Amino acid sequence: MATDLQHRIEEDMKAALRAGDKARLGTLRLILAALKQVEVDTRKPLDEAGVLTVLDRMAKQRRESIAQFEAAGRADLRDKEQAELAVIQGYLPEPLDEAELASLIDAAIAEAGASTLRDMGKVMGILKPRLQGRADMAAVSAAVKSRLSG
Repeated sequence: MATDLQHRIEEDMKAALRAGDKARLGTLRLILAALKQVEVDTRKPLDEAGVLTVLDRMAKQRRESIAQFEAAGRADLRDKEQAELAVIQGYLPEPLDEAELASLIDAAIAEAGASTLRDMGKVMGILKPRLQGRADMAAVSAAVKSRLSG
């Protein structure tokens, strides 16, 4: 059973196919192939959080590739990755601003009763499902670490 998000991606792929939008169609096929691969690997259908996890991972890969292509002076490849990233980000929830992120981190620290760096795993365990696709988890981890060590 496909999730609402997965169904929306499939419908958008059909629309891109009808419209002849080859760049968008290629990216949507990449997304659906990645989702299918995870379902095959885990032998169970993805839920909404699983779909977001895959999309978040794909967006992170594109951001890293963009930085590498930029450093190598490969504008053609950078532009392709940026176009793919734009399509992927269209399916991710709106990113949180700094104030919202800070309040969610503070709430998770309080909820976990965290006071030292040893409690970081508990805090991240609370935050990960709430922030999936809405924030860079590496930046969140650094913010949590600085709050718990400071």
